[in-house]
Amino acid sequence: MIVLGLQGSPRGNGNTNFLLSAFLKEIEKFGAETRTIEVAKLKISPCIGCGICESTGFCFFNDAMSKEFYPMLREADIIIAATPIFFYNATAQLKIFIDRSQALWSRKYRLNLTDPGFKTRRGFLLALGATKGENLFEGISLTAKYFFDAIAAHYSGNLTYRRIENKGDMEKHPTVLDDIKKEADRLLSFFTGRKKILFACTENACRSQMAAAFARYIAGDKIDAVSGGSKPVANLNPIMVKVMQEKGLDMEYLSPKSIDVSIKKVSPDIIIIMGCKQNCPNIFGAKKYEWDIPDPAGKSINYMRSIRDMIKTRVLKLVNEL
Repeated sequence: MIVLGLQGSPRGNGNTNFLLSAFLKEIEKFGAETRTIEVAKLKISPCIGCGICESTGFCFFNDAMSKEFYPMLREADIIIAATPIFFYNATAQLKIFIDRSQALWSRKYRLNLTDPGFKTRRGFLLALGATKGENLFEGISLTAKYFFDAIAAHYSGNLTYRRIENKGDMEKHPTVLDDIKKEADRLLSFFTGRKKILFACTENACRSQMAAAFARYIAGDKIDAVSGGSKPVANLNPIMVKVMQEKGLDMEYLSPKSIDVSIKKVSPDIIIIMGCKQNCPNIFGAKKYEWDIPDPAGKSINYMRSIRDMIKTRVLKLVNEL
């Protein structure tokens, strides 16, 4: 499980950073891998409303947001946005990041493509403000709701705090650690009881990627599906991406990974082999199955479609058996 924190405050060591760091530390106790993006330090262009993404699905700016952060949003199981309140909303730095999610919104609502991880991905808001105003968090709550929807995450709650102004105020808050533990436990309850399944092939560019995507899409609430390759290549097979789009599944911004990287935090319960053979790991306690599915790399698009459909049938059978 990967948990991504968006630290939206321009003050690197202030109250917002404390709140997010404490939340991520609590989540790490459950074995999750956590990552933090210091949004104020990013060199990304603000959205200019050009509309290109609404027809192409890709942002006009080929910068770090497109190359690095869209993939991180797609890979994460939980995304936590943390911000102080500036004029009843997020900081300008976090708002730029949010606005640039328009490309993912366009892929979902203009191109009608579904992120395979939509069923289980969760979004959570951490916010604090200096005043005691009744409507202090209304603006950021709406922004967070639509941001999480754009990146295919279910808005699953928030922790908000008033009268937090001076450095150290958040650390002194009498209930903050108990609040964090309660909400972290609740947030992670969405992910308990799932079987972790590793789909493995050689390059992690076609077969195992399709299998993991179908498993997440069909039964993400029951299966924690990951994929890896014994000899991963640099990029996904573009023909595979195209034939998955024909089924409405969006494989963009995913990338091949090694088997070791895919299972470095949690060992799988089941390993399904599709071509890596002797290079696939033997993990104590994990059941291993071999799916005899030919490698479609270098073949025609029709051949890729046949492999796609074969894999979907196998995944459906696996889900029924589980």
